[in-house]
Amino acid sequence: MNAEAMAGMAPGGTIMVYISGVALILAAISIFIGKLDKLASVLLALLLLLFIVLIHAPGLGDEATQQMSMPNLLKDMGLLGGALMAASQAKDNSVIG
Repeated sequence: MNAEAMAGMAPGGTIMVYISGVALILAAISIFIGKLDKLASVLLALLLLLFIVLIHAPGLGDEATQQMSMPNLLKDMGLLGGALMAASQAKDNSVIG
């Protein structure tokens, strides 16, 4: 809803905000219906790892943004663990065995 405000943090600008939003929605749908859910969970974990490395970790070096970066880093790390747990419980092993 507010892609212009988030574009400053995201590498790639506004278009990457929209692409990552679509990726999150597609992963949720795939996991919910159970089609290609293992692939979706692994790709979701990869997306969250990229968020941690490219967005939150650089903010830890600056004291002004450290208070905002650390909780978001920990949140995304928890979500990454959940995505990997979902991948281990996935039913559709057609792409990733």
